[in-house]
Amino acid sequence: LLAFIGGKMLWEAAHEGEDDCGCKDTSRIDLREFLVLAVATSIDALAVGISFAALSVDIVPAVSLIGLTTFAFSFGGVAVGHFFGARYERPASVVGGVVLVLIGVKILLEHLGVLAI
Repeated sequence: LLAFIGGKMLWEAAHEGEDDCGCKDTSRIDLREFLVLAVATSIDALAVGISFAALSVDIVPAVSLIGLTTFAFSFGGVAVGHFFGARYERPASVVGGVVLVLIGVKILLEHLGVLAI
């Protein structure tokens, strides 16, 4: 899933500026993209929930810490993205896509037993 999302980011960065009719507003997420992101988030939340149940984690402190951390990093990311976004949009998309692809490949290789870290 990470490799797919990273590949999509790389494809969009490579094809940025190609405008077939000049009428599509790419700044908005369409329903299909929104549903794919929702499913990916749900799968991630399911995996965390199963992990918490298997490890007998106290839910309230764990969820509080996850929520605060997510808020802090999201807020910081939006602030940094707003500041640098217009200037470095394409290189940031390429770097982000490469990082996601590499993380996805690493996880796949670890689960296949090819990479033992």
